[in-house]
Amino acid sequence: MTTSSRATPATEARDPRDELPEHLGALRAFALSLTRNSAAADDLVQDTIVKAWSNIEKFERGTNLRAWLFTILRNTFYSDRRKRKREVADPEGIHAATLYEKPAHDGRLAMNDFVQAFDQLSPEHREVLTLVGASGFSYEEAAGMMGVAVGTVKSRANRARARLAEMLGLEEGEDILAGADRNSLAVMGKSGVAAA
Repeated sequence: MTTSSRATPATEARDPRDELPEHLGALRAFALSLTRNSAAADDLVQDTIVKAWSNIEKFERGTNLRAWLFTILRNTFYSDRRKRKREVADPEGIHAATLYEKPAHDGRLAMNDFVQAFDQLSPEHREVLTLVGASGFSYEEAAGMMGVAVGTVKSRANRARARLAEMLGLEEGEDILAGADRNSLAVMGKSGVAAA
C-alpha cells in the first residue's frame, strides 16, 4: 500500500489558524486599496484577523480561506465607514497634517498619475480593480466576496477602468498600458501577476 495516494493526517487536520499568516500580505494590500492609509490598513487587517480567529468555527474547511478573510475585511471596512459618517472627522487637523505628496520625478510621472487617478476612484471601484486585477480573483470569486452578482462585478470593473482612462486623459484607442509598470498592469487586469 502506497502512502502517496492518501492524504496524511497532518494535512487533513491542519488548523486554518495556522494558515492566517500566509494571507497577511494580500490582506494588507487589499486594506490599503480601500483605506488609502497605511495605519488604517494595519488596523483593518488586525481587526480582520481578530474576527477570523474568534469565528474560525464558522469557516468551512476545504473552501477558500483567502476569500473568507477578504470578505471579513471588506465587511469590516464598510461597517466602519458607515459608523464614521456620523462622526466629525479630524477637527484638530491632525490627519490633514500627515498628508503629503511625493515629488514626481521623471521615472515616476506615469505611476504617480496612475496612483492619483486610482485614489480618486470610489471605494467600490478601487475594490473591484484590486480584487479582479491586482489580487487575481475571478469575477465569480470577487462577486462572492462583494456580495453582488457577477455581472455587477464585470460592470464595475469596466466602469472603473474606463474612469481611470478618462482621468489619465487617454484618447480612445490609445494604449493605456504603454510604459506601465508591473503594479499598474496588475491593477488594470492586463497581466498574469499580482501587484507587489
